Amino acid sequence: MNFPFLNNLKNEDKDQAIKHLISNSMPSHDFFILISLSILLATLGLLINNITIIIGSMLVTPLIYPLLSLSLGMSILDFKLIIKSLYTIIKSVAIGIILATIITIILGDGKNYLLNPLINQTEINFLIYFIIALISGFAASFSMIKPKLNERLTGVAISVALIPPISIIGIGMAQLNWETIRSSLIILSLNIIGIVLSSTVTFISMKLNKHKSTTAKAIKKEEKIIEKES
Repeated sequence: MNFPFLNNLKNEDKDQAIKHLISNSMPSHDFFILISLSILLATLGLLINNITIIIGSMLVTPLIYPLLSLSLGMSILDFKLIIKSLYTIIKSVAIGIILATIITIILGDGKNYLLNPLINQTEINFLIYFIIALISGFAASFSMIKPKLNERLTGVAISVALIPPISIIGIGMAQLNWETIRSSLIILSLNIIGIVLSSTVTFISMKLNKHKSTTAKAIKKEEKIIEKES
């Protein structure tokens, strides 16, 4: 695959983008603090049915970064990066579900949130969710590598809506509502698969496999920072 608009970047720009991506996707304390805050905001926003707070939670979350680093790892066959990214994603989802469950048990008002259409969706078009994730994955990976478009990642994070499904799973756990848990798990899985799939294809098209040494050096640098935190 050779698309000119994906290959019109200098190697220096690609190296800088890779360093930025890895720096923001490593499992640091700060990363998980932001994940926790975004989950708490999203859960509270869902419980009171406030769309503004839900959107705010998606602005806070850094969860798009480990998905992109997973795609980068797959595109250049860097198994160390793949494992680290999977660890960060799985731990983020686990923390999110636990926090959402706890906050719903403590503060949830069954009379209010049981009627929230965002939590209890009856008709879900999973194909549309998957297509949105594919488009969002391309937009995220494209804007990540392009220096002038990097700030667009915020908009992508909102469009793909990774955090609300995690919060809704936690709310479903607190409710013991298995249909809510099932549908939200499917939506979350489709989002993750769609983003990773399209981002991997984009990174392969950008020929980032030629920058494996940059990736390895960036990972080592971030590992040292995390070690100091610990």
